[in-house]
Amino acid sequence: MTEPVIAAKTPAKVALEAGKDYWWCACGMSKNQPFCDGSHKGSGLTPMKFTADKTGDHWLCACTPWRPSCSPAAAVRRRTRRRRPPARRR
Repeated sequence: MTEPVIAAKTPAKVALEAGKDYWWCACGMSKNQPFCDGSHKGSGLTPMKFTADKTGDHWLCACTPWRPSCSPAAAVRRRTRRRRPPARRR
């Protein structure tokens, strides 16, 4: 498996503690979404380590493309960058 599984099409609301390290599931197979439980082993995918900057509730992506904050705006920016610029008119 090289493509991640979409665990959910909605973000997961989780309580995070500032300064604490977390491992976000990048494969989508974890039973502990959105956190890694080791299910990725042998898939070629690895979890993403991040440190919470604020204590409180956060929305983490469960569909895997935003890594790890659920941000459709960031995805739009990424998709926009991939497009070719319009051809110049002469």
